[in-house]
Amino acid sequence: MNSYIKDQIELFQERNQNRGRLLVSCPDKPGIVSTISKFLFSHHANIIESSQYSTNPEDGTFFIRIEFECPNLKEKAKDMEHQFAELAKEFSFEWKLTHVYNVKKAAIFVSKELHCLLELLWEWQSGDLMADIALVISNHEEARDVVEGLNIPFYHIPANKDIRAQVEEQQLQLLKDYDIDLIVLARYMQILTPNFVAANPNKIINIHHSFLPAFIGARPYERAYGRGVKLIGATSHYVTNDLDEGPIIEQDIGRVDHRDNVDNLKKIGRSIERSVLARAVKWHLEDRIIVHQNKTIVF
Repeated sequence: MNSYIKDQIELFQERNQNRGRLLVSCPDKPGIVSTISKFLFSHHANIIESSQYSTNPEDGTFFIRIEFECPNLKEKAKDMEHQFAELAKEFSFEWKLTHVYNVKKAAIFVSKELHCLLELLWEWQSGDLMADIALVISNHEEARDVVEGLNIPFYHIPANKDIRAQVEEQQLQLLKDYDIDLIVLARYMQILTPNFVAANPNKIINIHHSFLPAFIGARPYERAYGRGVKLIGATSHYVTNDLDEGPIIEQDIGRVDHRDNVDNLKKIGRSIERSVLARAVKWHLEDRIIVHQNKTIVF
């Protein structure tokens, strides 16, 4: 990591050492917001931002995200988590309490096409993507110069379906060694095994170069061209064992017409892919996403 990025992260941590985020989902019933607010008040916390949603006030599921400032949060954190765990039993909360000063460590996987990787690195360098990009893993060499130019470790691990188990064993060990919180597939053109996915639930974000659920799998632009589509798009989603069917985080589209050939579609699509993936990654890093069944609630 270069010194400028390191300084940015340290400044961010200093500014947010007392800031926390609380994500909760539970069966909807009266008193949830009051209970959580009273809990935070009891620890002298001040709510900075609060967003909530209910699928159905009568018998649905309730979701809430709260960002708060709490004096001496580092010292209080374990005690707060213990107390909230007891409270969660009463209301059947599924919850996560995160501390903003713990900047998440990310690993980026990429193949030959670098546009999504470059977008993430640019956002990272500008300070708009607050993460510690700990390493980049690729089955090709194309990204090495740009990655190592930013003092990010680069690992070239050739991969194909015949050696997938051995490759993923190496990758999983690297993720463990670097204590990775988030894996970003920035056009990594390999299918992950169930073992790899199971080891990282809701921690792998993929960009699919199609507006899912249309054109799942390989060569979506060619198939879209063959259908004469008037809209193309991109979809960022969490990876599950069902190919390109994980919970969708973000999507966007661009208009095309009969004058656009496959190369034009790809050029337009790459621009959409870059922004869609970057937004999804930012929302994950900011703890704005709750996964519910095969959907996401994005605050």
